Amino acid sequence: MSDGGRDRRGPPRKGPRPQGKGGANKQGTSKQGKITEGWGSQRRDGQSGGKDQSGQGGPRQGGPRQGGPRQGGPRQGGPRQGGPRQSGPRRGGPPKKPPLRIQTTTLWDYPSQHYGEGMQGDKTYIGATPSYVIWNLLQRYTEPGEVVVDPFCGSGTTIDVARDLKRHGRGFDVNPYRGDIEEADARSIPLDDETADFVFMDPPYSDNIDYSDKPNCIGKISATDEAYFEALDEVFAETWRVLKQGRHMAVYICDTHSKKDGFVPIGTRCLAMLLQYFIPVDHVAVVRHNRTLSMGNYHRAAEEGNFFLRGFNHLIIMQKPILEDEAGADGGGGGRRRGRRRG
Repeated sequence: MSDGGRDRRGPPRKGPRPQGKGGANKQGTSKQGKITEGWGSQRRDGQSGGKDQSGQGGPRQGGPRQGGPRQGGPRQGGPRQGGPRQSGPRRGGPPKKPPLRIQTTTLWDYPSQHYGEGMQGDKTYIGATPSYVIWNLLQRYTEPGEVVVDPFCGSGTTIDVARDLKRHGRGFDVNPYRGDIEEADARSIPLDDETADFVFMDPPYSDNIDYSDKPNCIGKISATDEAYFEALDEVFAETWRVLKQGRHMAVYICDTHSKKDGFVPIGTRCLAMLLQYFIPVDHVAVVRHNRTLSMGNYHRAAEEGNFFLRGFNHLIIMQKPILEDEAGADGGGGGRRRGRRRG
């Protein structure tokens, strides 16, 4: 685009060239004294340097455009017809959610708590699991019709995602949030041995959220208390009992940090406990999108206090080994169980 405001490759402008304020080009910027191209070789100093309609060079005949402002007055017909522009949401509205895809690295990120047009679980529930995390896990490790269990079901996100993917979801919680969630302690799941095809859990991360008044709620135990990890170990043992051999489970959890107690590496502690029961598959970092992470005062406090805000959650994926009984030293039963990966 030349400084004269016309594409040299285009056809000649029909009619007299508009005279903008101060010799401004069509973008509204003044280029005084600039040699233009495509409109003759005269300076834009008040003299017209363009070709006339006959294609002859030299000054435009007749001086400035006659007749004052553009003829015809305001645009006829009032406002633009046809209503609002049909090109999507107005600027400033909520961004469109990207399509769901299988996450292929160990760093997972999705800009919304929920996928699609609807909602999985309840967006008002504090501590709800991002539904795309469960969606990815079920796509990878389950098939339609299989049983998916969540012993910390919260607002029912796992049940909703399982339904979307035609899996059979079973959700349990000490304080059921809705009717299709069964009341049960995660340390005592009312299922027979080896009946679950996949187990997902998002347990409390210490006692920072008041989930219920139930005395058996693990969310009432601080992560600085060893009783918290003892309770989680019981949950992992119960998960091992209800999970079928060769099948997978996942724990979604976050570390904690406080000015009083400092850093508690919950994810690392959980991984160490899980290794007592399961074979490690992978360890994923899931980007957190908490509102507090967009607040400048939180970042200032972290900088001034020389600590870190929690920017990711741990997603620990494990597999229950296929067990083979080995005879004991006396040749009888009850020997050590040896695990191997599912073929």
